[in-house]
Amino acid sequence: MSVRTATLIGSGAILLWSLLALFTAASGRVPPFQLAAMTFLVGGLLGCASWLVRPSGLSALRQPPAVWALGIVGLFGYHALYFAALRLAPPAEAGLISYLWPLLIVLFSALLPGEGGLRAAHLAGALLGLCGVVALFLGRGSLSFEAASLPGYAAALACAFLWSGYSVLSRRVGVVPTDAVAGFCLATAALSLACHLAFERTAWPEGASQWAAVAALGLGPVGAAFYLWDIGVKRGDIRLLGVGSYAAPVLSTLILVASGYAPATWALAAACGLIVAGALLAARAGHPRPGGDAAADGRGPGAP
Repeated sequence: MSVRTATLIGSGAILLWSLLALFTAASGRVPPFQLAAMTFLVGGLLGCASWLVRPSGLSALRQPPAVWALGIVGLFGYHALYFAALRLAPPAEAGLISYLWPLLIVLFSALLPGEGGLRAAHLAGALLGLCGVVALFLGRGSLSFEAASLPGYAAALACAFLWSGYSVLSRRVGVVPTDAVAGFCLATAALSLACHLAFERTAWPEGASQWAAVAALGLGPVGAAFYLWDIGVKRGDIRLLGVGSYAAPVLSTLILVASGYAPATWALAAACGLIVAGALLAARAGHPRPGGDAAADGRGPGAP
């Protein structure tokens, strides 16, 4: 698989994550950990389904403890801390801090072997994307960081480091098959169920439309997206994916506007412009080419 193809596949995860807010809103009043347990179960079973015709995929679950720790901490740890951040801090501020992870991916990826270091265009593109997200959140209301919410801010910051660390370290274990993500999802579902039973009161979806939204979450943003992202960060241009990830909240807002859940604002237009500019800038930086000669390896100028 070429770097370009893997990057496009990874971009599919960003598109699916843009549907997260819509499906979550349509799922009703299901508590966060219960919703995570239900959707990660669907997402895990989605990966297991292919083993009916590919029994060899089951062998992907035989991984060292360190790999299992990476997957479970990445998936469950991120979501648990994010839920905590939303409880302990205002949602807008918590969301903005947690969305530092695309910038951190760009920064951390410079430490990966063979990545050729961090290019100025990658960093500038990521910062433009971050400015776009700031504009988007400012459009939803003023931001105010209060001392009383420091535990929530800390949890949100930990979210950013966890997801960026999971994404970058996944590249270091690139030999681990994507089938293993199914196991990570099922483990996350089990841990989410335990947290739900400990901290929440059960509330089931009401009606067919809410159950359909839960199923859609499990199949897409909390299912297929993690398999696509695994392919992208392991085999694609991880820095370009990091910059492109800033598109998710903007696309999510656009979908909410189109669905009647949110109004169109100037901040949305500004965020779109900044994020598109950042992605284009990062894309022009390209991916470091062995020997610095694009023609020599048959990929042509500008190829990733």
